Amino acid sequence: MRNRNIVAMLPMIALLSACGYHTSGRAAHLPQDVHTIAVPAFVNQTHSYRVEQLLTAAVVREFVGRTRYHIANEASDDADAVLRGTVVGTSLSPLTYDAKTGHASTVLVTVNLKVQLVRRGGAVIYENANYTFRDEYQVSREISSFFDEESPALDRMSRDFARTLVSNILEAY
Repeated sequence: MRNRNIVAMLPMIALLSACGYHTSGRAAHLPQDVHTIAVPAFVNQTHSYRVEQLLTAAVVREFVGRTRYHIANEASDDADAVLRGTVVGTSLSPLTYDAKTGHASTVLVTVNLKVQLVRRGGAVIYENANYTFRDEYQVSREISSFFDEESPALDRMSRDFARTLVSNILEAY
């Protein structure tokens, strides 16, 4: 009886072991002939200073740190694929206000992007025209340090964006 139960459970165990779960970032679904990915500087269609540089650098660091692909800074004939990004919108929105001064004490930074990974022949491998990332930061009461505080929020947000983008490309979501 016991052997019969074990034999009956074997197909179920085999089915569950092949359910498709895998370690995040390890299941690359890019074409096997892609070895070099060019990541030229993202295009900034906003008035936000340097946001495209932060995002591009974060994506390059994430690809280098998580994958074995060779990453190039410029699109060339040597690249098997090119990842192009465009910052299409940025905004700052007050979240909370200081009761004494009436000024914003917490601000939400929102960045909208579109990205496209294209093979050398022009075929689109991955595309998302509507990435939206947000992060908040505290506004200092000291005027001299006010402009320095947005940068840490953009740094955190760019790292989150890069992790998400690289995961989406590798996992083919």
